[in-house]
Amino acid sequence: MILLTGVTGYVGRRLLRALTGRRVRCLVRRPGATESQAGVELVEGDVLDPSALRRALQGVEAAYYLIHSMADDGDYAERDRRAALLFGEAAREAGVARIVYLGGLGREPGLSKHLASRQEVGRALAAAGVPVVELRASVVVGGGSLPFEMARRLVEKLPVMLTPRWVRTLTQPIAVDDVVAYLVEALAADLPRGGVFEIGGAEAVSYGGLMREIARQRGYRRWMLPVPALTPGLSSRWLSLVSPREARIGRSLIEGVKNETIVRDPKALRVFRVRPLGIAEAVRRALAETPTPPPALSGARSAVACVVLLLICLVVGALGGLANMDATRPWYASLAKPAWTPPAAVFGPVWGVLYVLMALAAWRVVARDGLLEARLPLLAFGVQLLLNGAWSWIFFGARAPLAALIEIVVLTLLVLATTVLFYARSRTAGRLMVPYLLWVTLAATLNAAIVRLNP
Repeated sequence: MILLTGVTGYVGRRLLRALTGRRVRCLVRRPGATESQAGVELVEGDVLDPSALRRALQGVEAAYYLIHSMADDGDYAERDRRAALLFGEAAREAGVARIVYLGGLGREPGLSKHLASRQEVGRALAAAGVPVVELRASVVVGGGSLPFEMARRLVEKLPVMLTPRWVRTLTQPIAVDDVVAYLVEALAADLPRGGVFEIGGAEAVSYGGLMREIARQRGYRRWMLPVPALTPGLSSRWLSLVSPREARIGRSLIEGVKNETIVRDPKALRVFRVRPLGIAEAVRRALAETPTPPPALSGARSAVACVVLLLICLVVGALGGLANMDATRPWYASLAKPAWTPPAAVFGPVWGVLYVLMALAAWRVVARDGLLEARLPLLAFGVQLLLNGAWSWIFFGARAPLAALIEIVVLTLLVLATTVLFYARSRTAGRLMVPYLLWVTLAATLNAAIVRLNP
């Protein structure tokens, strides 16, 4: 009998499928969250509950320990250490011959809290005397793996990335299929005393290198601009803005990226038959199995979002139009303007069309990703919309062309940033913003010409 813990996790689910045909018992907190599979017995319980551990380990020859608590509140490192100690003691009492544990690469001193905790768990499991085969891995590459999904989402959402020094730290990503192969083989390997084995892919790259490979295979052009000052703490806050779904656990992972996680002891290649894939093939497989997510909004909710965004944009346009009332028109007519100035009658209809187009662009992004996931481009969109409405009041209401020029330059840059952010998520949304960007650029040029001609 084999006991599998962490079966609802990313690696655990795959490992369960790889153990088809063997007698497997799974310790789970919620039995309904586990795939049903012939020959698999479920025991409800928690690794912090000694009685549940005794029930789960009864008659077990080998156990997989794939537990971590990073997603939980509180001090996950202490909780993980305590759980590992309890598991080791219960395994010794039950006569378990071997524990197989998946930990994290990295060498002390200076390990992040996350990596230090992963290695402390390995030591705690072994403290009771049961042989522990500890496989230490770096970034696991596969569709659904959190570190890989973080990299993929950043590549998909950000055409330009400010990359701090830790993005250039070396890591040794390993395909999830190779991780599972190591775990399966660890049951039968001739390791009566256990041991620590560092496992990694066929080559070492930086986290930035992983993102560049994802971009290359996706056919994206992405620019990575190195900066010296973006610390892991600031980066984690940036992640919560760009990709909030992964942000909670991602903060701990980012803190760990400052440590090199490469294989320094290659003995796993001598003991195990696994020959890990290279980064290109690992990424290719991961991208091939990454499903296209369904739209965040559909049906009535999508229609309501579209109507709300249309109303917001049209209201901003109407409020801006109030500044260009009959009282301001003689003043504007008296200004010297370049010969290529469009007729006054053109501005109203053009702006009306542009407000509709930008609302549709924002709707495409919201419908695809939802308000939470799309909050970065929506923040840029909202700020530029406010500046759009304010420009008319500065130029016409305050009759201050120079101040309006400064404002519209900032507005143009924000519209450009919004267009790029929209395009990264939806090419249609980005294209819908292009006429607006061109018109604002024309308006800024006209504003600059009026300032020059009317000193």
